[in-house]
Amino acid sequence: MEDSSGSDSPSPPPNTVRAMFAFYSSYIHNRLRAFFPLSAISVDGYLSRRIANLYGTARRRRRKTCLPLPLPSAASTTSLDRASTVTSEGSRIFEVLEDIIDHTLRNLHNVQKNLLFWQSTAECSNTRKAYFMICQRGPGAFIDGTRQMIRDSLADGSGFQKLHCSASSHISERITVLTSLRYSLATFLAKVYMEVDKIGENLVKDLENSLPSLLVAINDIFLKLEASIGHFHAHRQTGSSVDGSYSVPLIFAKLPEVNQEGSQWTECEIKDAINLIYENLQRLDSYLSVLVSKHRKPRKLTLYWMRYSCGALGISFCSLWLLRHSKLMGSPDIDNWIKEAKDSTLSFWNDHVEQPILAIRDELFETFRKRQKGVMEREEVQLTADSLHRMLLAFSEQTAGKKFPENASDQEMLEIVMVRYEKELMHPIQGLVGGELVRALLIQVQKLKLDIEEAMLELDQILRANEINFAILAALPAFFISLILAMLVRAWFKRDTRAEGRGRVARVQRRLLLVEIERATMQFQSCKDQGLENDADCMYGLVLCFLDSLHCAVEGHARETGEWICLRQDIVDLAKPGLQTEYKLSIASRMERVYDCLLPSSKRR
Repeated sequence: MEDSSGSDSPSPPPNTVRAMFAFYSSYIHNRLRAFFPLSAISVDGYLSRRIANLYGTARRRRRKTCLPLPLPSAASTTSLDRASTVTSEGSRIFEVLEDIIDHTLRNLHNVQKNLLFWQSTAECSNTRKAYFMICQRGPGAFIDGTRQMIRDSLADGSGFQKLHCSASSHISERITVLTSLRYSLATFLAKVYMEVDKIGENLVKDLENSLPSLLVAINDIFLKLEASIGHFHAHRQTGSSVDGSYSVPLIFAKLPEVNQEGSQWTECEIKDAINLIYENLQRLDSYLSVLVSKHRKPRKLTLYWMRYSCGALGISFCSLWLLRHSKLMGSPDIDNWIKEAKDSTLSFWNDHVEQPILAIRDELFETFRKRQKGVMEREEVQLTADSLHRMLLAFSEQTAGKKFPENASDQEMLEIVMVRYEKELMHPIQGLVGGELVRALLIQVQKLKLDIEEAMLELDQILRANEINFAILAALPAFFISLILAMLVRAWFKRDTRAEGRGRVARVQRRLLLVEIERATMQFQSCKDQGLENDADCMYGLVLCFLDSLHCAVEGHARETGEWICLRQDIVDLAKPGLQTEYKLSIASRMERVYDCLLPSSKRR
């Protein structure tokens, strides 16, 4: 047996690898049956089928979710079980259909994303387009564009006008190609989906007889797609701005004529037809990857290369500056800065976090039960008040010559003191030597002392009552820093930039998807009424594309709220080709009003 490893081909074709898996799995199965001749090992080829399909299953990438096939839901599971008894290859048709829709939707989403970018750029001003042409297409375009603009400006003064025309041509060419791709892919998707919907019930009930006609119809749809997008290279504009050359023409493999005419197919013919579909899918993916890559929007690194370059230069200068102040150059500056930063951080933590929190805790749990000694206590003020009362009582009894009660008013006795004080001031020397002037002055000093002590006592009570406020005020810087960090973490957690997120922006994007579904549905009906079948198919394909995006965006949220079963059924109903447009619009309106994941933020419960 000759060694084929020295062949020029880099890898064996998928059919060869699958055949090798089938051969070895059959060999292992027969050896197991020889060693264990029990009925438990007779699994009717299940093990061999699983091993033979291992390569194909691992090779196909699956998205997180995909718009479900328009098949009768109640019978789809039983049909798969029954199909496995009819033919091992026929049971793969459902996986084949899912793969066709999955690949088409992924390519359509990619085209739609790039087309939206170029359409938004086309709506910008001429100045913004010129900025894009020079500053957002990479360093090479920046140098070439600047040089060409200066050359044109020096030649005839039309540098900016030519730059605007070049930008418009650059953008319009990409919009034209991507629009054509979207039209063809959406039409292809719609035809496949409608074909599955048309033959779905027969496919479930009688897979063996319905499978050949479905495979022939899918082959015809592939050939129509080839006719619409297979020769883009032949229509390339003169002086195109697209870098490099277009790929080779898209040519799909065709079913043999003998297979298309027969009503009953053998398992080998079905296997060849399914492998042919996968081969065509691979050719389509390769062709579109090359074609879209030449018309795609610039990558983020290319769009913002100037910012990244400035950032890289800044980091380089900072690195050199840090190197000059590091130990490698014999400088202790970085160590000193680290120590100062550590001390400042510890001081900030102690002054604005730890101590305020401890003060709040003490104020809440200890100050009302055990207060520390303040500036002025109530007992001291009471002693001063009692001393003043006795002084006033003695002075008043001596001056008035009568007995005053113990509970006499201080205000009344103070009036007697003031009258005597005014009288003594008329003869101050006599009052100082033999009168009551000095005694009246001392009483007034005692009264002033009492007033000061009472004011200090009230101030101390005010300070004690506001200790918690001062502690909270000291903790405000740390609180604001924590709040900012929490907002950043919340924004990252909600992933607001995509429709799958949890924030307000993601909610708006999901509602906009619903708007796109309603608009495309109405345009589909309008084209259908005017007899524009191809345009109607394109609009229906776009409806399926938007429904797939909505399906992916709302699944996680709807499962959390328990709405997923009803919401998924509404999405499936919107995708049905035979459902009336009025009913679809009423479903979309109900979805917008009922489901929590589609409600506006202001109306959430």
